[in-house]
Amino acid sequence: MKVLMINGSPHPAGNTSIALNEMAKIFSDESIETEILQIGNQAIRGCIACGRCHELGRCVFDDIVNEAALKFAECDGLVIGSPVYYASANATLIAFLDRLFYSTSFDKTMKTGASVVVARRGGLSSTFDELNKYFTISGMPVASSQYWNSVHGRSANEALQDGEGLQTMRTLARNMAFLMKSIELGKAAYGLPAKEAAVHTHFIR
Repeated sequence: MKVLMINGSPHPAGNTSIALNEMAKIFSDESIETEILQIGNQAIRGCIACGRCHELGRCVFDDIVNEAALKFAECDGLVIGSPVYYASANATLIAFLDRLFYSTSFDKTMKTGASVVVARRGGLSSTFDELNKYFTISGMPVASSQYWNSVHGRSANEALQDGEGLQTMRTLARNMAFLMKSIELGKAAYGLPAKEAAVHTHFIR
C-alpha cells in the first residue's frame, strides 16, 4: 500500500516536515510505502475555471499538480500537511489542492485522507476543518487520531518539543494504516459502494 504526503510548507525541513516524518516512520513499520511531495515552496497558480481539464484529462497548467495527480491516482491514502497562516492553510497549498481535486476525474471513493496542521499557537482547528473538506466532498474516509491532527511549533525544530502533538501524529498514522487495510479487505469482499447518477440542483431559477 502507498500513502502520498503533501507538504504545503515553504520550508522543506520545517515543523510541518517534522509532523509528516513522524507519521512516515509509523507507515514504514506498517509496511506502507510513503512519498512526501514538497509543494509549498513552488510557484503554483490557482484555478482559473477554464474547464479545459474536462477536455484534456489534466489541468491546462502543466506543473506539479499534474505530476501529483498521477501519484494520487495510484495511492491508497493522502496526507495533507500545512502551516497555519491567518487561521487558514498556506495559499500555495490551497491553489494546489483546488486544481488537483477539480482536474482529476478518477474515482477517489474510499481512498483514505488525513490533514495535519502546524502553528505557533492558534488557528489550527479552522485550518484542519478547511483541509478535511477536500476529502469529504470526494467520498474519501477521513482518518482521525487521539486529538485534532495538530502540532505546535514556530521556529525550526520547535515541533520536536511538542510531545503530545508528535504522539497525535503517530496515533494518526496507525489509525490511518488500520483504516486503509480494512478498506482494502472490504473492497475485496464486498466491492465499492454502489453509486447513483449524480444529481445537480441549481438554486438560481
